[in-house]
Amino acid sequence: MLIRSFVLLVLGLAGLASAAAAGDVILLAPMEIRASPQPLVPPAYRKTPLPAYPAAARAERLEGLVVLAVLVGANGRVVDVSVASSSGHTVLDQAAAGAVKTWTFAPAHRGARAVESVVEVPVKFALSRE
Repeated sequence: MLIRSFVLLVLGLAGLASAAAAGDVILLAPMEIRASPQPLVPPAYRKTPLPAYPAAARAERLEGLVVLAVLVGANGRVVDVSVASSSGHTVLDQAAAGAVKTWTFAPAHRGARAVESVVEVPVKFALSRE
């Protein structure tokens, strides 16, 4: 079986060689191969003061989890904040976004270079059960 496969391979290559000699080969542009980029090391929390619990939300006993999409600049400062997943209460979403805008991060890195990146930040508002 191995010999038969070898013979077929040789015959196939011979057929290709004769086609090449006849000028029937289509020349393709060279393929460009680039090294893959260095892995992204995500940002890390640096200064993260907690948001104040809004008085109106406390009075109404509102609770919830807000997930924010935070664009962190190469300098570690927050560039933009948007609500990725709402708590269901605008007042809580706004309090979380307002607090996170003041946060600082250790920026993401690609190799030795600091880069902009987006990170999701969960903020949970919960009242004590007392």
